[in-house]
Amino acid sequence: MSKKPKQSEVIKTLKEEVKDLQDKYVRLIAEFDNYKKRTTREKTEFSQYANENIIKSFLPIIDDFERAKKNQEKDITGYQLIEQKIIDILTKQKLQKIKPTHNETFNLEKHEAISSVPVKNKKQKDKIVDEIESGYKIGDKIIRYPKVIIGK
Repeated sequence: MSKKPKQSEVIKTLKEEVKDLQDKYVRLIAEFDNYKKRTTREKTEFSQYANENIIKSFLPIIDDFERAKKNQEKDITGYQLIEQKIIDILTKQKLQKIKPTHNETFNLEKHEAISSVPVKNKKQKDKIVDEIESGYKIGDKIIRYPKVIIGK
């Protein structure tokens, strides 16, 4: 016949288990807190370095503008070359221009209407009449909606 442990031994064992679980719980909370701090720091560092690379890619353009000012360049070609450099840099960053077409139906999820004008042709009602400011997206995310005028 097996001997039953005394109630005091069972209580002592249970107290030790509770203490052990409490220690594990406290350590787990501390580890999670450290994890949150580390990931926050890594995100901050990542965004700083990402911005640094983009900024570095614009430095030659600033140099080109300074040279153009020194030479008092009146020729539009120099400025067009600078513009193309900017477009190339932004294209490498996956930036795409959103190009709404004339007479495209206005879509609140793709365009920002800043004004409406009366139109004679009823087919132009709720259609894009003019684009005031270009829109841009990175991948599928629109970072600036094209500002358009629609017919009413």
